[in-house]
Amino acid sequence: MSAKIIAVANHKGGCGKTTTVVHLASELAHLGNKVLVIDLDPQANASLHIGNKHPSEISVTTAELLVGDISLLADALEENTNFENVSLIYGSLNLGKTEDQLKDDAPRPSEELATKIELLKDLYDFILIDCPPSLKLLTSNALASSTHVIIPIESGSQYGLYGVTDLLNHLEKIRRINPDLKLLGALLIKHDERQNVCKLIKDEAYKQVGLILENSIPQSTKVNQAAIMQQSLVKLEKNSKVRKAFQMLAQEIVEKVQ
Repeated sequence: MSAKIIAVANHKGGCGKTTTVVHLASELAHLGNKVLVIDLDPQANASLHIGNKHPSEISVTTAELLVGDISLLADALEENTNFENVSLIYGSLNLGKTEDQLKDDAPRPSEELATKIELLKDLYDFILIDCPPSLKLLTSNALASSTHVIIPIESGSQYGLYGVTDLLNHLEKIRRINPDLKLLGALLIKHDERQNVCKLIKDEAYKQVGLILENSIPQSTKVNQAAIMQQSLVKLEKNSKVRKAFQMLAQEIVEKVQ
């Protein structure tokens, strides 16, 4: 079986992309899948959480891999992480410069990642890509190499849907080079059904995106705790509401991508 590659994308910052990638990876692995996380965000927060080394200590990160030779793939792959059954290709601050290098040097600037990870498809069940908060080349590379995309939307914020139309237009452009890219839906983050603002955002997200994942993620301090302690929610507090939400989300996604 070829890996399902899921990009978690939204060019709005702070909407829960990294949180989604990290805890979805952990839950998919908990269900018995082999998971790889590819960190394409210069802030490298997913790497700081999942990885047991600091991104600055890593010689081959996504930055080097994107502009370098495919032979770097073996060195980029880190199988020893804080999460069982989750491998990582680290992100790094150098990704800031990568976009310019790709523009200048790559024959197909949006398709470098797709070429580089082709060999990994048979090694993993799921590959999750954490995208940066922009619609530039790094996000294009993620989308061009993915089978599916999730759009996290911060439910409790009136700016939660800001720019979603731009993202959907960008997806259409990318489908010219990756026609099989499927939208799994919007994922509501910090969602509380009892609050009117959350209900409004949910309706509006449905109108704009057309698909909403059944499971949403509630607001929780456990998410920050897990990040500080570099742990999964399973380890931190497996019966918490937020952990159960991610567990159900993972199950929903496994069913949807079959």
